[in-house]
Amino acid sequence: MTDRPGLSKAETEVARILWEKGSASVREIHESLVAQRAIEFKTVQTYLRRLESKGYIRAKLVGRVRIYSPRIKPATVIRETVADLVDRLFGGKMLPLMRHLIEDGDISPGEIEELRAVIARLDLPKGAANSAKPGPTK
Repeated sequence: MTDRPGLSKAETEVARILWEKGSASVREIHESLVAQRAIEFKTVQTYLRRLESKGYIRAKLVGRVRIYSPRIKPATVIRETVADLVDRLFGGKMLPLMRHLIEDGDISPGEIEELRAVIARLDLPKGAANSAKPGPTK
């Protein structure tokens, strides 16, 4: 885990746009968000300042425009967020979370087959996982 503060829902939404774009100005981020929902330009600026102060993004001045880019990869944020969730809600145990997601989630038969394939790969002896090639599922 890290000492980095977690992200709010809105901050995550802004970070996701930066992960997709690679880098963007406030205006570009605002345009992406406003296509999804009504949001003020100054609100987007506030979210960006928060993300920067929390260490998730960086900004550089290009001419007179601040360009923002991610400092943290999405996989890192996902790993940290899930670890925090598992610690807080499930006492650090992963299986209850997985059981909840499988039993209470809207999982399609195709997704269940994908889960079986993942579990089968994890059951392979060490070294065999690299040589196993995923094939079509029945």
